[in-house]
Amino acid sequence: MNKQRPIILGIVGDSAAGKSTLTNGLVNLLGAERVTHICTDDYHKYDRRERAHLGISALHPDCNYLDILQLHMERLHYGQPVLKPVYDHSNGTLARPEYVRPTEFVIVEGLLGFSTPVLRQFYDVKVYLDPPDDLRHLWKIKRDTSKRGYTSDQVYKALDKRRIDALNYIQPQRQHADIVVRFYPPSGISPAEAGPRLNVRLVLRPTIPHPDLTYLVDEIQQPAPGIRLELGRDNGLPVDFLEIDGNVTADQAERLENAIWQHLPELRPVQENQFGEYQDQAETRHSHPLALTQLLLIYHLLLKYSSVAQIPFATPVAALSRLGSGPAAKGSY
Repeated sequence: MNKQRPIILGIVGDSAAGKSTLTNGLVNLLGAERVTHICTDDYHKYDRRERAHLGISALHPDCNYLDILQLHMERLHYGQPVLKPVYDHSNGTLARPEYVRPTEFVIVEGLLGFSTPVLRQFYDVKVYLDPPDDLRHLWKIKRDTSKRGYTSDQVYKALDKRRIDALNYIQPQRQHADIVVRFYPPSGISPAEAGPRLNVRLVLRPTIPHPDLTYLVDEIQQPAPGIRLELGRDNGLPVDFLEIDGNVTADQAERLENAIWQHLPELRPVQENQFGEYQDQAETRHSHPLALTQLLLIYHLLLKYSSVAQIPFATPVAALSRLGSGPAAKGSY
């Protein structure tokens, strides 16, 4: 029997956009033994000291081995192991490489995961995190000063130096995502005060099949309080906008949860209480919008996992021979 290929989720966003927080909930839901987590920051060419000396930011493609990342993504897609480089964020150094064998699900998160056509072809689901800059800056200051040895002044200077690279190399990747996730504070509340009350706005593009949530806009019913689904356009293209308020109640959140899982009842996770959490300094807090966002992504991963279960899994050599022109010719699964 042929082994099923891994399902690959890509999560891209600027520094401190919430990639690790989103990923942690997905790992808890699926089970750590079923998930391989890859951070593209590990593919930095230079350590922190060298970047400062060269005057290059980690956001610039020239600061990363994107060609090696492409090769590794192809191997992971075909279920093959890689010898992955390691970047130590705690001290900004390059560490000993790590042998990684992909499991059922592979989550690839980082700065430049959608930056080349070759990379984009290996993802089953692509997510871009797009928080407002003032909120992201607050998250970055908290994280870098508490976990990465920076001072607040150093973080502010780094943000200023990275601004052009973020505009040129990070933000353009948004257009390639299947889902765009934007956490933001409610009107009249500052980012520092919002906490678990952050709203989330999800841009659901028709590039992948989303669960049927039309009950949220049923003309016979009133829209669910705190949850709204609207048709609209993003960058001129038709999309669905799913809005979840930070003050949504547990009952309202459960209504949306059930609407998602009714499509895959046999794949419903067991540990439903292990998502939607995030760290606020030393305190662990819960957010319904975060939990529902993670649950929607789990739906997509399990749907894709189910859909490819009966597809024969080819080795890289056999697959490339059949397709004729390598990764660029790979069809969607």
